[in-house]
Amino acid sequence: MISAVVITLNEERNIARCLASLRGVADEVVVVDSGSTDRTEALCREAGARFVRHEWQGYSEQKNYANSLASHPWLLSLDADEALSPRLRESLLALKREGLRPHTAYTFNRLPNYCGRWIRHCGWYPDTSLRLWPNGEARWEGEVHEGLRFSSAVQRVHLKGDLEHYSYYTVGEHARQTVKFALLAGEQAYNRGRRCHALTVGFKPVATFLHDYLLRLGFLDGYTGYTICRMSAFYTFVKYARLRELTLSSALPDRP
Repeated sequence: MISAVVITLNEERNIARCLASLRGVADEVVVVDSGSTDRTEALCREAGARFVRHEWQGYSEQKNYANSLASHPWLLSLDADEALSPRLRESLLALKREGLRPHTAYTFNRLPNYCGRWIRHCGWYPDTSLRLWPNGEARWEGEVHEGLRFSSAVQRVHLKGDLEHYSYYTVGEHARQTVKFALLAGEQAYNRGRRCHALTVGFKPVATFLHDYLLRLGFLDGYTGYTICRMSAFYTFVKYARLRELTLSSALPDRP
């Protein structure tokens, strides 16, 4: 049996779609909310999910707390802005009929939807994600791009179908999130001992754009691909600018 786990904060525009896609696949849905003031709670309860409020602890710890509430032997982790595609639902239902394998974790591709358009290039797809694993065998770690650390070796099996990711509805929303996560990434890099030269701040964003737009075929996604690649370059600039700022501040002599 499968417990689906979702964390939320003001996700009324996404959560109903997410929970509807889990119907019949998950035997239990646990939603851990960090203080929504919109209709998130009402929509979750209407969908039959178990809704729990819990003070925000950071991405990894919030997800780990949500996992601890799951009662079934398998965990399926989704974000509120994600949903199972029909093909992925079929794969998961077939897997349940055949029986999930012990010491196995299951991966699937994540297909992003950007401002209403599906994106298949720019380095955004297939974005293979591990989201189904035996309960108690892994914990989330990291805050910017959290990942799973397993307590023992597991075999990985890839399932057909996409996890649909409704990433951004507007470019402005993307820009705000880009600044937020880029600043965090720069600070984490500094805390891990990395330092940054001024030339890096200028060179890295250009290299990022060319890599994503040309080598990762971002141009095939049209103007939307161009926008995404520019935003990725902007993320790189903010990250390294913040790292450079911290590098310079650490080099200043202590004031008497």
